[in-house]
Amino acid sequence: MSEPTPEHGTRVVVSPGRTVLGVDAVEKTGTYAARHGEKVLIVASQQIFDIHGERIVDALEGAGVEVATFTDVRPDPTVENVEAAHQVWDAEGCDVIVTLGGGSSIDVGKSVGILATNEGSIRSFGVDKAGYEGVPNPAPPIIAVNTTAGTGSETTRTAVLSDESTSTKFIIVSENIVPDVAIEDPELTRSLPKSHTAFTGIDAFTHAIEAFTSVKSYSVTDDYARDAMERIVDSLALAWSNGDNMKARTEMMIAQFKAGKAFGNSSVALVHGMARPLGAQLHIPHGLANGLILPYVVEFNSMAAPEKYAEVARLLGAADEFDGTRQAAAKAGDAVEQLCEDISLVDYLDEFGEVPSREEYLDVVPEMTQDAFDSGSPDNNPRTPTRDELEELFVTVYDDALAPDSRRRS
Repeated sequence: MSEPTPEHGTRVVVSPGRTVLGVDAVEKTGTYAARHGEKVLIVASQQIFDIHGERIVDALEGAGVEVATFTDVRPDPTVENVEAAHQVWDAEGCDVIVTLGGGSSIDVGKSVGILATNEGSIRSFGVDKAGYEGVPNPAPPIIAVNTTAGTGSETTRTAVLSDESTSTKFIIVSENIVPDVAIEDPELTRSLPKSHTAFTGIDAFTHAIEAFTSVKSYSVTDDYARDAMERIVDSLALAWSNGDNMKARTEMMIAQFKAGKAFGNSSVALVHGMARPLGAQLHIPHGLANGLILPYVVEFNSMAAPEKYAEVARLLGAADEFDGTRQAAAKAGDAVEQLCEDISLVDYLDEFGEVPSREEYLDVVPEMTQDAFDSGSPDNNPRTPTRDELEELFVTVYDDALAPDSRRRS
């Protein structure tokens, strides 16, 4: 199921057909919707719709577009969530999808698009069942109005959904679900609470560092990833500490967009392979799960891609030109942990997530390990983990970051 590298074949660089970036970009939503159809299905959570929905509806109706709504998107959206949204699409006779929110809303919108033009259950399009590019027909036009600075989903050919029947997540990957328009208005991220500024910011950094070090990386994605990491290092703590800092919010919006283009055209790797089952089992937000895992995977990987991780360490200010390559690379894990510490990431475990006892956790480690391997993401990792090594990484995450008396929490 792997895709060709530039050395062994051509690569397709995917991106939204149009990207509208800047304060008040959201006002262009109606203009672009009217170009693509006559009736829009807005896909959002009730919380996000309550904050931004009126503005979106006004922009759409002002452009002469009819509007239907699905406002039941949940975090870590499920198969059932997608099916319910698709029922509204069918019943209302819509022809354009407008997603309002972050990755969850965008993933539901992409998935509704799949069901609108393809036969089969949404689960049947997962990479584990259909392979890469397993969606035969293009989705209807998708306009992604982004309200977070993290997931980058509006730039990618990927959707991530939860299968509650097995407590697992699965991914769908196809050029046929890349949004036609991305609306990147940093003003919409002002409503993010500090917790979700932290989660989405670390998610974006994880996208960038994994794309940068993936075995599928190449010059195009490396440049996107470098720029994204530099912007996040400079701006994440500023946006987190003062949500009204619009310069920092804008920089984070650009950073997550670049990070999305990096991993969307390269890949994510072991961190995401581990974060999906960890999040599914412990009900931990995706970005928080990434941040819990990332320092340990960076440390695990550094010997396998020393030049890349040395560059990461220098970018984070943990090494300089006087450090040798391996010496600098060895500092990357601690530097990434400090980035998480700067935004008090692990402190959010008290409010978000259900941390079990160590015994209960150890019981599900083998299952999470298998789910991680099954996701395919570890195949892209610069260092290939054995089953024992991957189980050990999961245990380290618990003992060092999840447990109430762990080092990072205390």
